[in-house]
Amino acid sequence: QLQLVESGGGLVQPGGSLRLSCAASGFTLDDYSIGWFRRVPGKEREGVSCISNSDGSTYYADSVKGRFTISRDNAKNTVYLQMDSLKPGDTAVYYCAAGQLCTVLANEAVQQMIYEYWGQGTQVTVSS
Repeated sequence: QLQLVESGGGLVQPGGSLRLSCAASGFTLDDYSIGWFRRVPGKEREGVSCISNSDGSTYYADSVKGRFTISRDNAKNTVYLQMDSLKPGDTAVYYCAAGQLCTVLANEAVQQMIYEYWGQGTQVTVSS
């Protein structure tokens, strides 16, 4: 069975850090570009970061640039999202997805076309 599983979410105070993991089973993550997305209730899902499978290039949404870092560990078939200096505005359900293109700019409808596999999401809450 092909699936992605996110983990690492939780409750953290403003200024704190979390590291999200995206583990794949049934396929090799290195064959795909991996994106991280987030959704706040009532709003469209937005791109956060992605890492390309072709050359390892990384991309970030302006809102997280300088605070979040995406990386992959091919030996563990896992992609990580290190989130530092977290803000209340980062509160959302975070999803990872695997596809053939790396972009954080696509709207939700295009995300669904680009990314073939999606995880179930992990909740991140930033609050004091």
